[in-house]
Amino acid sequence: MTEAVSRPTLEAVAARAGVSRATVSRVVNGGDGVREPLAERVRRAVAELGYVPNQAARSLVTRRHDAVAVVIAEPETRVFADPFFALQLRGISKELTAHDNQLVLLLTEGRDYHARVARYLAGGHVDGALVFSLHLDDPLPGLIHDAGVPTVFGGRPDWGGDTRAPGPERPGRAGGNPGVVYVDCDNRGGARTAVRHLVDLGRRRVAHITGALDQTSAVDRLDGYRDVMADLPGGSDPRLVVESDFTPGGGEGAMRTLLDRCPDVDAVFAANDLTALGALRVLRASGRRVPEDVAVIGFDDMLPVAMEADPPLTTVRQDIEEMGRLMARLLLRGLSGGRDRAGATADTPPDGGVILPTTLVRRASA
Repeated sequence: MTEAVSRPTLEAVAARAGVSRATVSRVVNGGDGVREPLAERVRRAVAELGYVPNQAARSLVTRRHDAVAVVIAEPETRVFADPFFALQLRGISKELTAHDNQLVLLLTEGRDYHARVARYLAGGHVDGALVFSLHLDDPLPGLIHDAGVPTVFGGRPDWGGDTRAPGPERPGRAGGNPGVVYVDCDNRGGARTAVRHLVDLGRRRVAHITGALDQTSAVDRLDGYRDVMADLPGGSDPRLVVESDFTPGGGEGAMRTLLDRCPDVDAVFAANDLTALGALRVLRASGRRVPEDVAVIGFDDMLPVAMEADPPLTTVRQDIEEMGRLMARLLLRGLSGGRDRAGATADTPPDGGVILPTTLVRRASA
């Protein structure tokens, strides 16, 4: 065991700077009313002694904890197996770290966990929450609202009102949900781009493997698929749509169902890259060539998943890391009254949705 090292105290800093303890406290805890020459003497003494402010004392002065909860409404087995979450967490972590905030990760394994998360948030341990991967019957939004915690959501919410996906015709607002702040990508527009590409390649039996349809991203991608297919003869064939769950195993099962139902299928738009990987495995095992017999497109462009697919996967790219970064930035700016710590005014409305664009990345699978 190592001996505890004594840390410099507030009194030691005050003695070094030649000021009162109260003056040191105001400077190190972000208070006002200290003349700049005195404040500079205190900062110099802090640096010389290596003083670290007590976070509890600092919170009493600033009423801030410099901590943000990241709530993912998925079990840990899903979170740690899906690179989507790692990318979004990386973006969030970079932004919080740049503003000297701590990330507190909370996962939900079931209804009992929802209550625990709500109690933690209501307990005043964090300044705000970033919440994503919600499901339509999820009680978390209501629990978080009751806790009174400032929140930014990842993904378009669907709790009533106008449930249409924002797009060029309905830019950037959460219809029917005033005060809700969220960040999402153009799921519906990205899906349309993917399916149009398949149609432009001459494919006519284009199938869709959906994500979990209790999530708005999956619903929006299904709607984008239908937007294009509605104009094709036979494009509204319900057998061409199979519901899945955003996982490789789900993609495998859905692809087998499609081949049984529609052996003449010549293209597949999968709701995400992991689903597309499962579809590719089944196509290969069945002797179908990709893209000669069946073209495949995914959604997300998660590297290295898409690049290491066999063949490399054509997919719709959304900037997942940027979505996480932007969620954190919007929350921090809201906590700072619309300004970041450098004093820059937020260029985003205090409420409503931010929709990031998507692009098609062409590789060998389509």
